[in-house]
Amino acid sequence: MHFESLNEKNYLMFAIKHYDNPQSVTVDDFMEDMKKFKYLKRLLKRYLKTGILRVNLILNHLIILFNVFGDATIPLLMYKLEKEYWSLIKTFLLYLNRLPEYPGALGEVDPDDDVLDLLKDI
Repeated sequence: MHFESLNEKNYLMFAIKHYDNPQSVTVDDFMEDMKKFKYLKRLLKRYLKTGILRVNLILNHLIILFNVFGDATIPLLMYKLEKEYWSLIKTFLLYLNRLPEYPGALGEVDPDDDVLDLLKDI
């Protein structure tokens, strides 16, 4: 299966191919880790609506995702999150020093200055 671009038909296979969690023994464990993308989306959506940003929780979810999906986390994030959240995600990736050398679509997105200020205070 080719993964040149992620879509509804292949993103799950892409995630399975790159999944590396030695403590995971069931499909349910994998699906729990996949839910982190949904949780991130919910936290970012809440921030855009209310201005409340749960910085530590977002960082925790991202770290877990990078631990179990490695570099495949970024394409999965870009597929699972709408473009309105990319600026926020790019800011967190910069903070974690996880932005790839060739960021693809994220290269055209500017980091969010307000979130950057919050992250500098940590």
